Amino acid sequence: RELLPPWLVIVAGLTGIVLLCVSTKDVPSNVLGFFQYGIVLDAGPSRTILFIYQWTTTKANKTGVIRGCSSCPVQGPGVSSYSDSPQKAGKSLEPCLNWAQNKIPAEQHSQTPLYLGATASMRQLNLTHPILSDSILAALTGTLKSSPFNFQGAQILSSAQEEAFNWVAVNYVLENFFKYDWQGQLVPSTKGTAGVLSVGRTSAQLTSELAEEEEAPEEGVRLQLYGQTHSVHTRQCPCHGTEQLRSRLLAVLTQ
Repeated sequence: RELLPPWLVIVAGLTGIVLLCVSTKDVPSNVLGFFQYGIVLDAGPSRTILFIYQWTTTKANKTGVIRGCSSCPVQGPGVSSYSDSPQKAGKSLEPCLNWAQNKIPAEQHSQTPLYLGATASMRQLNLTHPILSDSILAALTGTLKSSPFNFQGAQILSSAQEEAFNWVAVNYVLENFFKYDWQGQLVPSTKGTAGVLSVGRTSAQLTSELAEEEEAPEEGVRLQLYGQTHSVHTRQCPCHGTEQLRSRLLAVLTQ
């Protein structure tokens, strides 16, 4: 029932990756000072974006409370487009990694987790040309490992993982996990979680939390966030993407 602006959903999707992948690790606050940082590279179909996130030692039931700092769009197409020259995929990340070094204090570089998640186009390439996708991931990994940051991994996210990240992110933005009370203290939210409908070019996905009495399917994802366990399941809706909707609209207009 709530429509989020597209730019907010894009930023939010990366928030889910940080919450589930990098923000759960404690870093000694006496070493880093007040703020801690994390970096996520979203390797999407059309382009890659580097995001810097920031948080303090404040946690809500053992899960971090983060916010986006800034971002750097990587010049060039999505990484799957470099199948003819995988090394260029790694080189394309270098300007944004250098930019991130200037944004994050030098004494915190070695403690800043760095993570890359590739999505739909790399999943497709991995199905059709697995050797090429492995070569691109190897090139990306080599570049990220050579940076001064704490490299955590570069991987192709499954559809279930990607939609789970989106679900976490949207509910985080809507303050469905926790909220601030009138004293500014973090308290559990009583609103319940929202389902998320994401529409791609060829299909749509509906991700929602299963009721306690429902048995989680094998492809479901269990998440531990803010002291609560959530069982999340994604329902695929093939042939309900933007390309099909456009084709149907053109057919109606033609008639």
